[in-house]
Amino acid sequence: MELLLKCPLAFWSKVNKEYMSSPDWTACHIMIKNKARSMNMADFHFFRIGTIEKQPIPLPIILSNPCQGICVSMASLTPISHSHSHSHSHSLLKRPNVRAPPPPSFFSSFILKDFPYSKTLSLKLPRMVTRNVVVSATTAEKPRKRYPGEAKGFVEEMRFVAMKLHTKEQAKEGEKEVKQPEERPVQRWEPSVDGYSKFLVDSKLVYDTLEGIIDKAPFPSYAEFRDTRLERSEKLAKDLQWFKEQGYTIPEPSSPGVTYAEYLKELSEKDPQAFICHFYNIYFAHSAGGRMIGKKVAEKILDKKELEFYKWDGDLSQLLQNVRDKLNKVAESWTREEKNHCLEETEKSFKYSGDILRLILS
Repeated sequence: MELLLKCPLAFWSKVNKEYMSSPDWTACHIMIKNKARSMNMADFHFFRIGTIEKQPIPLPIILSNPCQGICVSMASLTPISHSHSHSHSHSLLKRPNVRAPPPPSFFSSFILKDFPYSKTLSLKLPRMVTRNVVVSATTAEKPRKRYPGEAKGFVEEMRFVAMKLHTKEQAKEGEKEVKQPEERPVQRWEPSVDGYSKFLVDSKLVYDTLEGIIDKAPFPSYAEFRDTRLERSEKLAKDLQWFKEQGYTIPEPSSPGVTYAEYLKELSEKDPQAFICHFYNIYFAHSAGGRMIGKKVAEKILDKKELEFYKWDGDLSQLLQNVRDKLNKVAESWTREEKNHCLEETEKSFKYSGDILRLILS
């Protein structure tokens, strides 16, 4: 809460000086320092009952805080409205320094709340300079919210969000209800060669776009993901050539692929966190659920032929781990807000990828 103390600066300074020199203050000061170090807390609140004109009132004690400087307890004072915010304010990080000439005498008032002598006390004081001092009474710092997977690195946070966008049949962590045909179990799919070739063509356009962006690296962090050996563009080119050799017509890219590729281009130029979200989900989804889909579709329409799209040069688990490490490294420089923005893009990534996957059933 915000509180107003209207009192002469010289009086304020004198009160602090007297309290800081007392034995009780020394003991309190030591306790606060030790407590702050052990708990890494930013704020502690104490007040002392003083006597002025035989009326007990709470006097503020300024506590030296090794974490964040100074803390003042004014818990028993009545809050003032924000209409007083135009008054000249000080943070009390330094003791007031009186330099202006003294004006006429005045009265100083403390408004008390929840106190045995809950009333306004007026003190007749010598002529001194006065200022309104606004003091913020803060509470102990709360622990920062921990995000699921955060302790293991940002990639684990992305994985956690992505898993929730699966159905229960697709992943045990899934929370999504089955609404689209491609969200049903692959065993119940009825794919066609024409539809599958459309899927491969649009997928190639997306991978061409992704890999071109990474190669040009409009943001320096993109360069971290060059030559990861997860690249799919060349593999897809070989698969489409095989389809052509089998006598199938290779279609032009369709709306889902064109739309996604254009979106990735625009995103990569202005929003690196969102772009990285798509990069992660495209490559990692293909290496997991994508492989399973490829195998099941090949069993139904390609006489179990394994396409190059589902082959990697090297140990896939190690290649994925290498990219995880790079992603975590890049995300270390992001603020919490930027990380959250990246996570929020996951749903769009799933939507665009789902539109392309649906082509298999067309």
